[in-house]
Amino acid sequence: MSTGRLSLYDRVAEETASVVIRRYSTSFGLAARLLGPGVRQHVENIYALVRVADEIVDGAAEDAGLDVVGAGRVLNELEAETERAMEHGFSSNLVVHAFAITAREVSFGTELTAPFFESMRADLSAKVHDQASFERYVYGSAEVVGLMCLQAFLLGENVTDHARLETGARALGAAFQKVNFLRDLSADFETLGRSYFPDVAVDSFDEATKSRLLDDIDADLAVSAAVVPDLPRSSRRAVALAQSLFAELSVRLRATPASELIHTRIRVPNPVKARLALAAAMGATPSPGVRTSPEGAQS
Repeated sequence: MSTGRLSLYDRVAEETASVVIRRYSTSFGLAARLLGPGVRQHVENIYALVRVADEIVDGAAEDAGLDVVGAGRVLNELEAETERAMEHGFSSNLVVHAFAITAREVSFGTELTAPFFESMRADLSAKVHDQASFERYVYGSAEVVGLMCLQAFLLGENVTDHARLETGARALGAAFQKVNFLRDLSADFETLGRSYFPDVAVDSFDEATKSRLLDDIDADLAVSAAVVPDLPRSSRRAVALAQSLFAELSVRLRATPASELIHTRIRVPNPVKARLALAAAMGATPSPGVRTSPEGAQS
């Protein structure tokens, strides 16, 4: 346990991580507020590092004047610093330090961080993906983050079917990532020059393609929904809300014509977010295969 000066440094590092989630993600921040206090800080610590890495590859570094080589160097330095901090328990980078607190306490290491940084590096070079590289990218960029959070959820818990919960965490992470790819289809292609989905291009995007992608997303959501009731009480409501928000996005994406989707980023309106948050706070858990219409009625 940290004492003295290190204890203060730990608190400042974790407060820094908490600021990141509040400033960058309203939906993720909303769900995080439903976590138990101990779990919440660990999830915020994880999110902060993930966000910093995202910013390196998604434009902030470029806006600062770094080219691809320079951004890659910064990303490599961040990974190296993260590995040192996980090993030694200290970093002069407050976000990295907070992440290392969590990694060391909930017991994960480079088996999860290495695939994550590999996917982040792919964003600096890979502009299109085949099925194999797409699956590797989704695993490293999203599924391992779900596994990191699951480790925090299960800290101190007596779990009998860890593998099933891991499958659910990976499926939910994959669904999150694929939904965001679909929401950002045009921006990724036109601004960043990326096409994540194999054999999918903006200029040929049609209803059949959209339905195929959403069927895959809904299959992931069904897998993850099935395990939400088995999560510990300290994390169940938050994960139920995250699941519901992305299920709602899936429905809204399906209701949006393909021709409109490539020009519009679909969002969940704040009143609907509030309704879903209230339901999750009251203990409602998602049912696999049950969808919500944009107006809020089941369909």
